[in-house]
Amino acid sequence: MGNTAVVIGGGIGGLAAAIGLRRIGWDVTVVERAPMLDDAGAGISLAANGLRALDELGVGETVRAASRGQYSGGTRTPQGGWLARMDGSALEKAVGTPIMGIPRATLHRLLRDSLPAEALLIGSEAGSVEQIGPGTVRVDCGDTVMDADLVVAADGIGSNVRSRLFPAHPGPAYSGSTVLRAITEQAVDLRTDFELTWGYGAEFGHIALHDGRAEWHAVLDLPTGTRFTDPLAELKSRFRTWHAPIPALLDVTRPAAVLHHDINELRTPLPSYTVGRTALLGDAAHAMTPHLGQGACQALEDAVTLAAALATAPSIEAALARYDAERRPRGPAVARAARQAGRMGQQLSHPLAVALRNTAMRLTPSRATTRLILRHHAWVPPRLK
Repeated sequence: MGNTAVVIGGGIGGLAAAIGLRRIGWDVTVVERAPMLDDAGAGISLAANGLRALDELGVGETVRAASRGQYSGGTRTPQGGWLARMDGSALEKAVGTPIMGIPRATLHRLLRDSLPAEALLIGSEAGSVEQIGPGTVRVDCGDTVMDADLVVAADGIGSNVRSRLFPAHPGPAYSGSTVLRAITEQAVDLRTDFELTWGYGAEFGHIALHDGRAEWHAVLDLPTGTRFTDPLAELKSRFRTWHAPIPALLDVTRPAAVLHHDINELRTPLPSYTVGRTALLGDAAHAMTPHLGQGACQALEDAVTLAAALATAPSIEAALARYDAERRPRGPAVARAARQAGRMGQQLSHPLAVALRNTAMRLTPSRATTRLILRHHAWVPPRLK
């Protein structure tokens, strides 16, 4: 079996894939089109499945040290009433860890630091990916052309590799929601580690971070492409009557720190995650809405599963077949669950539907909620020897 790979995309999934492949003895080059890796982004929650994957990649303890456990909080109404409480200690007892909150930029930096500088080809875009023989894939990056035994396409929801491999696939679809998010400029006095608040077609949430700052996000049901002249001022107006600490979080945020993205997803599952010696990974394979906080975790699962298959299968073709068989059922299943969570949560806008949901949530025992969470968190990774 050959042992050279090109990973297209230097995000969380691509870096994790490169780390996993290097741990099993492969030579890896990560191709990233951005001219510099500036550690952009807001915050991210890592569930037990993502943390276990990071453990197999050898960076779990480092990531935990930079994270903050989510033990307290839950889901609220805009007036501040509780719909459901989160029991982080019960979740930790069930799966060995609470959900951890970390700035996305920090996670990205820790993953990048696990790779040698020479493994990163920054500011270079993969223009074409072509199978030139039964065992060789050629990646054309303009001035640089690389031949490899394997290509991993981790180039995100707008994946150019995916569109070339599956030209008939409809591609990303708008979910109906757009998200604005940021990390506060300074530490915030918070009484909980994590909260979601659901209004009518709107959600506001926060994650307390290790250094005392907080990540917040606002999800709104709006037509695709909607943008605001002053996003922070718009949010302050929309959420001015919502319970504390929502107005305070917005008050300690710099306007320039606010990121705004439409939420797109791969609503139509792919027929395969592999074509020849090219494997799709992360959002390129199964982009999902953020309502379960599983997007990055699923990419980390992909990375470990791919590396483990390549470490033990008799050929690359057999390894890719195993990767597809193990990952393709799970990715769309989690994506469907995330879509449903959004429809029953943040996207509900009819007063009667909201009232019925709120009543059902208040009557649901916390043990039942924990069992629902465990459906996605209780994944056990294959071992990387």
